[in-house]
Amino acid sequence: MAIRPHQNGAKGQRKLPHTTRRVVCWPCWAKPFDPSAVQGFLNWGLPRSCNQFLWRQPGEFPVSAFLLGAGTGGLLAIGLFQLLVNPMNIYEDQKMVTLYSLVGLGVVGWGTSPHIRCASLLLIPKMLGKEGRLFVLGYALAAIYEGPVANLRHNLNEVIASLGCTVELQINNTRTAWRVSTAPLRAVFKDLLSSKESLKAETHNITNSFEELDAQVNSESGFSPKDAEGSETAPGGEAPFASAFRHHLSTQKMYELKTKLRCSYVVNKAMFSCRRWFDQKHGACMQRIWVPLLNHLLCLPMKFKFFCSIAKVMEVWCRGRIPVEGNFGQTYDSLNQSIHGLEGEFSATINLKEEKRAGVLGLNTSWRHVSSEVRDYVRRQEAQLEWTLGLLHVLLSCTFLLVLHACFSYMDSYNGDIRFDNIYISTYFCQIDERRKKLGKQTLLPLRKAEKKTVIFPWDPTIQAAEMRNVLRELMETLPVLLLLLVLCGLDWALYSIFDTIRHHSFVQYSFRSSHKLEVKVGGDSMLARLLRNTIGALNTSSEMVVDSNNMPCLPQPVPLSTRAYLKAALPSGLLVCLCLLQAFGYRLRRVITAFYFPKVCPPQPLHPWVRTHWPAPSSPSAAPRGMSSSSVLSPWPQREKKRVLFLYNDLLRKRAAFTQLRRATILRRARQQRAPRRHLVDILHRCCPLLRPLLRRRCVVCQAPETPESYVCPTPNCEAVYCRSCWNDMRQRCPACTPREELSSSAYSDSNDDATYAE
Repeated sequence: MAIRPHQNGAKGQRKLPHTTRRVVCWPCWAKPFDPSAVQGFLNWGLPRSCNQFLWRQPGEFPVSAFLLGAGTGGLLAIGLFQLLVNPMNIYEDQKMVTLYSLVGLGVVGWGTSPHIRCASLLLIPKMLGKEGRLFVLGYALAAIYEGPVANLRHNLNEVIASLGCTVELQINNTRTAWRVSTAPLRAVFKDLLSSKESLKAETHNITNSFEELDAQVNSESGFSPKDAEGSETAPGGEAPFASAFRHHLSTQKMYELKTKLRCSYVVNKAMFSCRRWFDQKHGACMQRIWVPLLNHLLCLPMKFKFFCSIAKVMEVWCRGRIPVEGNFGQTYDSLNQSIHGLEGEFSATINLKEEKRAGVLGLNTSWRHVSSEVRDYVRRQEAQLEWTLGLLHVLLSCTFLLVLHACFSYMDSYNGDIRFDNIYISTYFCQIDERRKKLGKQTLLPLRKAEKKTVIFPWDPTIQAAEMRNVLRELMETLPVLLLLLVLCGLDWALYSIFDTIRHHSFVQYSFRSSHKLEVKVGGDSMLARLLRNTIGALNTSSEMVVDSNNMPCLPQPVPLSTRAYLKAALPSGLLVCLCLLQAFGYRLRRVITAFYFPKVCPPQPLHPWVRTHWPAPSSPSAAPRGMSSSSVLSPWPQREKKRVLFLYNDLLRKRAAFTQLRRATILRRARQQRAPRRHLVDILHRCCPLLRPLLRRRCVVCQAPETPESYVCPTPNCEAVYCRSCWNDMRQRCPACTPREELSSSAYSDSNDDATYAE
């Protein structure tokens, strides 16, 4: 028996939608992609009625199928709403519209379309892929922001607040120190202002008392010429007084001059009185003695007025003994000025001038203003960052559409391209190989080492070579998020340690102590003593002030990130890594789900150009390729997964036949790399580090297995290509690196760019 791929095996046609799966009976040796594993598990775990519903014939249970699908779709839509739309910061009416739309689409889609059902189930493995990781990436970034980034922001705000509080504390301490130092002076002025009325009363009394002295000093009595009318000396006494006022004299000279004039005035007045007395006595004598001549003789002594000039002697004595002190004038002037000054209003004013200097060139503002501006700037940046992250969260939530699109894309590619994701060694593949082995034909199992790197064994619990390349690439794409998480967590811990150290070692206590006692005693009960007690007595003050403060309220209060917060921030990133590792196993379920919903294939189509070129026309059974019958080429396709497995098996047979030719270019390149001289550093590491020798050993040019004592080294000079025993046997014990191409086994098949590859 021969097995031959369908003429349109390379590119199949898309199948029309259907809602049920038909069970087709095949011979036991040609069992299609048996739902043996899936169906057996479902038969074991579900009741019989559920199994009958799942494996129903077309047209069976239409109402139940629609209702069950609609209910399932509605529940899934509600779950998607709670997961994607409800966390968004949008209006409630918009959320309700979105909820009704999703539920309606889910009900209609699951109730009528197998494509919607298949795509919905494909979300499970696709969420393990790059689309799902992009969706989880949004939650990872949000968790990082809510964890270390938010804590960093809080600690930095604490430092900014601490700086502002410290500056304000310094200003308050300086203000307090100034108040303490000026408190005695302010107390003196306050006491003076409180005794304002008593000071005014005392100054009024002093002014009234001084008026008598001032009137006496400024008085012109005792020497005015008018007071000496009829005096002989009066006209002579006016000349010196008048001439004295023509010149500016000091108070001392003026008062002395007035005193001398008063002496002259008193003497002149005495002489005038004496002469008048002689005149009166002469007249009385003449009236008393009426005898002529006798009366003149007897009254002649009354004519001796010259005796009155004896008073001139007293004028000389008076001028020589004037009772005026030498500093009387200066004292009078000072006292007069002070008295007139006391007549003004008593008041006290303290003027303080504050000079502001710019701490930074071009900046003229207070530290408090700077601190508030910094806080406002930080708040604006935080608001902008939160808005950006909210928008990013919305956009990343919309990446679920990419996941859904990837599901539909996989479904269409699976149904339309037989090579798409066709690299799995399934149970049916093993059955074909076992059947060929019984017939004595060429088999593929066990696969060669180089072939194992291009296929996947679905039941193997390890990540295989075809999957490892994709897994490593996805892990490398996850590294930036992990590095960001580690850097932010490390930075948060470092800043917390620094701020906590500052808090514990930056405690400063300020202490202001001020005390003074001033006492001035003024004795006596005179007017001047009372005045001095009211003025100088105000200096009698005493004060004691103690001000203690510290910077404890201004110290930063850093908050460490709790273990729960670390776990909450790290779980989404860890989930990204787990998704990278689980992706390989989840992707193996994609073809199972798609094959369950789309088990059939389309009627035969025109032959693929590759088939027409390399395979003869199916005119006779002998013209069919190995492993396939000619009837299978022209007959309708069997089940889709069976057709895919048949195509994979024949493709591997073709590559096995042309294995040496197909691998020759790679073998030549690796052989040249082995022949190249190793670097000096590599030789040193090989000699000095025995632990690194397994990594520095040469590898098989076919399967890249490390060199072992059983490995074969080509003896051809300048070749020395290394082969493991199994690969040397696969090469039919001929080295492709040094054997001419025409001497190698020829094959009608050449390498193709349409080889099946791993579907990402």
